[in-house]
Amino acid sequence: MASIEQRGKSFRIIFRFDGQRYTRSLHTRSEKIAVTALHRLEDNLRRVELGTLSIPESVDVADFLLSDGTKTGLEKPAPKRSPIRTLGKLCEAYLASMPEGALESNTRTCIDIHIRHFERDLGRQLSLVEIDQVKLQEYVNKRSKAKGRRGMPLRPETIKKELATLTAIWNWALRAKHVTSPLEKHGLRFPKSPQKPPFQTFAEVMRKCKLVGLSQEEREQLWDSVFLTVDDIGELLEHVRKQDGHPFIYPMFAFAAHTGARRSEMMRSRLPDIDLAGRRAVIREKKRMRGQETTRTVPLSPFIVEVLTEWFEVHPGGMATFAVNCHIPNGRKYRLEPTAVTVDEASHYFEQTVKDTKWKHLRGWHVFRHSFCSNCAASGVDQRIIDAWVGHQTEEMRRRYRHLLPHRENEAIAAVFSKPA
Repeated sequence: MASIEQRGKSFRIIFRFDGQRYTRSLHTRSEKIAVTALHRLEDNLRRVELGTLSIPESVDVADFLLSDGTKTGLEKPAPKRSPIRTLGKLCEAYLASMPEGALESNTRTCIDIHIRHFERDLGRQLSLVEIDQVKLQEYVNKRSKAKGRRGMPLRPETIKKELATLTAIWNWALRAKHVTSPLEKHGLRFPKSPQKPPFQTFAEVMRKCKLVGLSQEEREQLWDSVFLTVDDIGELLEHVRKQDGHPFIYPMFAFAAHTGARRSEMMRSRLPDIDLAGRRAVIREKKRMRGQETTRTVPLSPFIVEVLTEWFEVHPGGMATFAVNCHIPNGRKYRLEPTAVTVDEASHYFEQTVKDTKWKHLRGWHVFRHSFCSNCAASGVDQRIIDAWVGHQTEEMRRRYRHLLPHRENEAIAAVFSKPA
């Protein structure tokens, strides 16, 4: 019903009443005095429950109960209670508050997935006042036992992303006065996760995956760290070019490989963003600055200029750089005019293009982004230039591709220990 805790050198009291959570400093360093105040509060709460003590409507509940009812006319009216009192209602209200286009479609999809996890593992009917550090730790422990993609154990980073979503929802609720205090995440414990390995070449990963005794989990981790060398990219693009697929597929593969653009950035690309004569492309971003659309400029290689020139000659129309031909079905209906390739279509055609080939283990379009960074770093491109070309980069990601290609490392060490003196 109520408890005390020490913050710094002083004690404070915490209790819940009528669906609200209250905290008050006791302004004492004495545990004995704090325990006495706790017993007095619990006695007053029982009196209220029994009906022998009534709380006036115009008083501060916490001060009234802690003062044995002596503070009665003072302070401020009791705050009006929010009609949103459960986790399910809170999530519904948060999503309803989002204006159209405020979030990237992928971000919105992730939020929807996270909310489904909250409602399943915490419960839609969970009262907001019950969501505390203990309840959140139970959620972390339960999610730690769940399986992620491809049946692999769920990574701690994934759980932290889910809690970041819950924090965003909670902070919105705090500003809207649906809750009265911040989310209690301090002190949560997460399982340890291994540091992600540096990116490795396709050939390296292929060799390691053939090792006897390697577990499926270890193989999956290897494929998550793969990057394609310039020669690998050339071979893969030649395979894509020879496929009898839709005409936008090959230009998309080539553009991703030669610019490091994200899948969503290619979906947003517009024809005016591509300057073939100046060999530059404007990339429309949504991740670098929260709540603001930004752009960056990437130089175009002679190869991609040639590919895009050929593509624009057969472009089906519309302003999207990568447009879908009008005869491709959109769900159960057929498009009446060319429109931008959707995220689902991009993923589908990537999988279909590499299916039943040696490239079938590639995780998707993002492998080209990793490969672009790694190949630029291996060629000695300044780190600051790479960051400018690909946009936001974390130090952890830089560490994963800031290395030389294996054969260059071998050449370097051979040069050091070439021959005995």
